[in-house]
Amino acid sequence: MGIFSKIFSGGGDEYYLALDIGTEVAKALVFRIDNQDKTGVVVGVGRERQKKGNMQSGAVSDISGVIETCQISISKALEEAKIKKVKKAIVGIAGELVKGTTTTVHYERGNPDARIDFSELKNIIQKVQNKAYERIQEQISWETGQDIDVKLINAAIVDVRIDGYQVTNPVGFQGKDVSVSIFNAYAPMIHLGALQAIADELDIDLLSIAAEPYAVARSVDYDDALDFSAIFIDIGGGTTDIAVVRNGGLEGTKMFAFGGRAFTKKLAQELRIDFDEAEELKIKYSEGKLDDNISSKIEQILLSDCAVWLSGVELSLAEFAGSDILPSRILLCGGGSGLPGIKKILLTAGWIQSLPFSKSPNVSYLQPRDVVRVLDQTGKLKNPQDVTPMGLANLVLDVTGEEKVMAGILRRVLQTMQD
Repeated sequence: MGIFSKIFSGGGDEYYLALDIGTEVAKALVFRIDNQDKTGVVVGVGRERQKKGNMQSGAVSDISGVIETCQISISKALEEAKIKKVKKAIVGIAGELVKGTTTTVHYERGNPDARIDFSELKNIIQKVQNKAYERIQEQISWETGQDIDVKLINAAIVDVRIDGYQVTNPVGFQGKDVSVSIFNAYAPMIHLGALQAIADELDIDLLSIAAEPYAVARSVDYDDALDFSAIFIDIGGGTTDIAVVRNGGLEGTKMFAFGGRAFTKKLAQELRIDFDEAEELKIKYSEGKLDDNISSKIEQILLSDCAVWLSGVELSLAEFAGSDILPSRILLCGGGSGLPGIKKILLTAGWIQSLPFSKSPNVSYLQPRDVVRVLDQTGKLKNPQDVTPMGLANLVLDVTGEEKVMAGILRRVLQTMQD
């Protein structure tokens, strides 16, 4: 039986699990796939707060603690879905050492009159993947000062051109110059091993482990939309994840260890209250449930941390800048994005001066309704913090649905290289 074998329950529906193991909250979505409409329908939602010490900057630091939290979150989702078990799952991964980048290889053909066949395309894609792996290894070695084993977790064709002309499938074309751009996301083996151990203990089979900023960026419908460009910023409890889409292609992802937990700690320190009380106060502030005097005091307390967070965004985007203009559309999601100071500081003019924006950025929030092909039957997915697990569910539809030609070629090439 293949990896994508159906899980039958009740009336023969096929159920899957999307698990977002966040630094602050573990979120579980149980959804079924409606093959007729090609959509995922969420029928169960579970959330459970992580205990202190379970996660550190988006990465698992206590496997047994995370397993316990995830079990509770999944049980809540299953109870609402009125099913006993889901076997197939997709799990999100974050952390500073999860790297995503788009690599382009320009290939000059010896015989431009010959038609490109699968064998030649496979050779080009292998060159791209080898170059990408070397680049990521060098980057992580430079950042950490040590050799860390990494593994490819996500790959997607971004752009294919023959003599400057964009094509969706180069097989059968003639031409001299072929360029192929592929987005790849890599994660350290130690992180992947922790997630596999968690999956084994939870008795779920991993369809995929996905870089969360990749899932978020893919959640919006822009396939083949060459004029779509945006900066996605997902602010979680321990990390901020950034993805840049330029001219319809995912250019890369960056993560840095500054999220909502840092703001909670600052409140706890300044107000001399415990962490849980500070977290509750921060949430009420974000939801506009405090009076103006208290809100103003909290805003002043968090002002310096907002500035530190913004410097992380600025540094991350500087790595994407190069000679190209940065997208002026910024889309926010994640639990930390609701903090009023986040949007407010992004709308200030000073920080963009050193970056190649053509105009001041327009900042808005990604909402669950913006996630394509995933419908919420529970009515519980209402906020930007729900976008990430919904984005993971959306990726499952890519894995289980009809495969596009180039995606199939890429998958077969990667399988050959792994073998």
